[in-house]
Amino acid sequence: MVIKKLTLGLMLSILLISLAELTHANSLQDIQATKVLKVCIWPDYYGISYRNPRSGLLQGVDIDLSRDLAQEIGVKLQYVETSFANFVADIEGRKCHIAMMGVGVIPSRVERVNFSSPYLRSDVYAVTSKSNATIKTWDDLDRPGRVISVLKGTFMEPLMKKTLKQATVQVAERPGERERDVESGRADAFMTDYPYTQRMLANTDWARVISPSRPIQPTDYAYAVAKGDPAWLARVNQFVAQVKQDGRLEKYATEFKLQQIVVKD
Repeated sequence: MVIKKLTLGLMLSILLISLAELTHANSLQDIQATKVLKVCIWPDYYGISYRNPRSGLLQGVDIDLSRDLAQEIGVKLQYVETSFANFVADIEGRKCHIAMMGVGVIPSRVERVNFSSPYLRSDVYAVTSKSNATIKTWDDLDRPGRVISVLKGTFMEPLMKKTLKQATVQVAERPGERERDVESGRADAFMTDYPYTQRMLANTDWARVISPSRPIQPTDYAYAVAKGDPAWLARVNQFVAQVKQDGRLEKYATEFKLQQIVVKD
């Protein structure tokens, strides 16, 4: 009787897993049937998926590449605006077929979504103000009394909470909050990646970038899709390999000064 119950429980678990996988098993078919590719983006990611405040137009590496992907599949492109705190739930909830927004491949995300081959790789950088006389080098960041800001939902949040031993980690709830805190002096620096440092240097007169003196945590960036959808993941990987080989990735990255973080292999 016990064995029968265990067997029945095992079969039920397998059935539930199979049903869950089937929920997401037809993304490519859905795209082709509806003639629409739904792409999750964070529209505040400079050089990646950024809405230019002057023109109102989206621009960046992943904007260019998402247009190419939709064109190659032969469908219309629809952007779904999200954030790093919410994009995983949006993929699981079928609000978008793919996240193309410079998503860092980290364990907490790997548990819930599948990732393509990486196309960018960035380490961690700090942005402080030119008027901050206490932070000159990377080693000045983790000191008693320092306040270091991170944006909620980014991989900087768990990384800094783990890495910083003496400084206080302050979590910014909304985009733009960490920048305002540093500019006003409420925080000494905020942590970000290479693409975002380029935004700060290009669009502010107060920002100063602190590069790590040693590798901190170089992180692969890839495209995120739902679990249990091997056909769609294979098509996305085919696209990533193609844009690396034909030079489009390098070309688009160079346009936004991101060529040094392109993954070429």
